[in-house]
Amino acid sequence: MTEQTEAEAEADAPAGGAPDAAAATPMPPVPPLPPLPPTSRPPRRVLRAVARWTVAALVLGGLGAGSAYAITSKERTDVPGLATESDGRWGYPRLSLPALPPGAPRPFTEGNTAEVHHADLRGLLLPAPAGATADKKLAGGWISTERFVSEYEKSSRADIAAELEESPLRHIAARGWTMPDGTSSRIYLLQFNSAGYAEAFHDERYGGTATAGDPPAGAAQMELDESWSGGGKVEHTASYVAVEPKPFGAAQVRQAYLVAGDTVALVVQSRPGAGGTSRVPFHQTVILQNQLLG
Repeated sequence: MTEQTEAEAEADAPAGGAPDAAAATPMPPVPPLPPLPPTSRPPRRVLRAVARWTVAALVLGGLGAGSAYAITSKERTDVPGLATESDGRWGYPRLSLPALPPGAPRPFTEGNTAEVHHADLRGLLLPAPAGATADKKLAGGWISTERFVSEYEKSSRADIAAELEESPLRHIAARGWTMPDGTSSRIYLLQFNSAGYAEAFHDERYGGTATAGDPPAGAAQMELDESWSGGGKVEHTASYVAVEPKPFGAAQVRQAYLVAGDTVALVVQSRPGAGGTSRVPFHQTVILQNQLLG
């Protein structure tokens, strides 16, 4: 912090030399000021109020400076609740990437033309936030194609399953949890043989950027989320975010597709009730999962 120094005030010295004639002429005496009337003095209660406000301002100023120092002297993640409780974000743990096999490159580095994630895909799943109840059926391990397609309306499941069977899909990892407010989250990572196959599956099945794709189970329709600005976007990845518009049924659904190299991620959240699913924690979840894949 840069300290500011105050400039010292210098008194004006009288100029030297002999006085002129005008200065030598004596001036008439200045008449004394009339005494102040008794009502011009502030009442004692006003003086006490001014004193109290002065002390309060000094105390608050000291506290404000101390708080500012405490925040700026710490790492952002070390300040409890910073930018999390005020806007509804969830308290995710500190994220870290899983270890790579010896000599294996990251997906978007030179030499990895297929953009393959060589790390264990299960280690790239976003962990559940604080306060969540884990879904025992989606515990962060491998799942079947049937479990994945169950996220969609029954009329679309057969087509999606056939598309996956014809594609070079390697495996699917998934994790799910439920928050105390009833919001249910599911994340699926589908890994293909290369980035080309992953992009082809997404574009063929979900229409690229033009539509929201197949409606998820429990949602009558989906539309692209116009509030999504691609925040936290990682280079070489793409995100497509959709929301169930009003009026929705018993629960509002939000979903996002992430395409990152050889992997397509599906993030789904839903919450029962008329209030719908909160936008902020959903976007937060999408951003963090995208960062793990990128």
